[in-house]
Amino acid sequence: MVDCLINKPSFGVFDRVTMRLLLYAFGFLSIAGSAPAMAEQLRPEIEIFIGEMVARHGFEQDELENIFGGVQFQPAIIDAMSRPATSRPWHEFRPIFINPQRIAGGVDFWNSHVATLERARRESGIPEEIITAVIGVETTYGARIGKHRVLDALTTLAFDYPRRAAFFRGELEQYLLLGREQGADILNIRGSYAGAIGIPQFMPSSYRRYAVDFDGDGKVDLAGSTADAIGSVANYLKSFGWETGGTVVVPAMVNGENYRSILFAGSKPLHTVEEIRKLGVMTRADIPHDHPATLLEMANNGGNEYWLGFNNFFVITRYNRSVHYAMAVWQLAEEIRAARNSGLQQK
Repeated sequence: MVDCLINKPSFGVFDRVTMRLLLYAFGFLSIAGSAPAMAEQLRPEIEIFIGEMVARHGFEQDELENIFGGVQFQPAIIDAMSRPATSRPWHEFRPIFINPQRIAGGVDFWNSHVATLERARRESGIPEEIITAVIGVETTYGARIGKHRVLDALTTLAFDYPRRAAFFRGELEQYLLLGREQGADILNIRGSYAGAIGIPQFMPSSYRRYAVDFDGDGKVDLAGSTADAIGSVANYLKSFGWETGGTVVVPAMVNGENYRSILFAGSKPLHTVEEIRKLGVMTRADIPHDHPATLLEMANNGGNEYWLGFNNFFVITRYNRSVHYAMAVWQLAEEIRAARNSGLQQK
């Protein structure tokens, strides 16, 4: 994932895009055409960002100007961010990840990395099936780590996606620091349209903070080392407070409307099971009355389904804030474990 040297193109693609828009307006260029490469100044906000990186982290001004001169603005990334898969209703989202192919792939992945997954569980407390499911949801077990240049994705989102520009400017800063630390060819690293990297799709800040050298080769490589990916997922979830042996979710039923005040809104579970029951939420599961929980509502065909989520569900949402994402990880994990156990029993 993180390789070697830095290429130094001689022109800024962002301003070439601006020039192309002008050519479109005056009829000198069709939408399908290409504008000639033109040497132009970088956009002012990018120059300001470069100045901050120089002052804050000691980067060379000329080096960063050359790097950003090679950035390509990607309108398709803005479109993708505006239509995330997690925005689909649960009954449409679930089959993308909970299907025979991904379940079988998870069993194969687990069987191929038994010792590494077992070691990760021993050291972190994260079950093998949860680690496997995270990687299965993120990249289909490493088969799809992303086709976008990470630098393009992060720069596009940092300067042309106002809703989350501050977040992505922070990730762009972390990406440059990561590249310097690892001697990386940051112009050629590929990842997701959001700038996530490698088999477990870590954002640059998470890469620097939580990624580990789990195979002991002296470097952290989330794109090339499955062991590093497994150990890093385990370390990430452990760092956010995974409770070994803790319940993730249980089915629930609701009555009335008072339950709406406790629907999951991204925070750690704040109400006890007893408090939730008083608001019209019931479950057949045997859960201690003083156990903190939160209520999950999932849109399904013919109505909603409800679940009580506990601390470990909240921890999965630290990987991705979507309730749909976290539920897909848990349900895929359950299916993988059941399928693998069934296969072992038949042998």
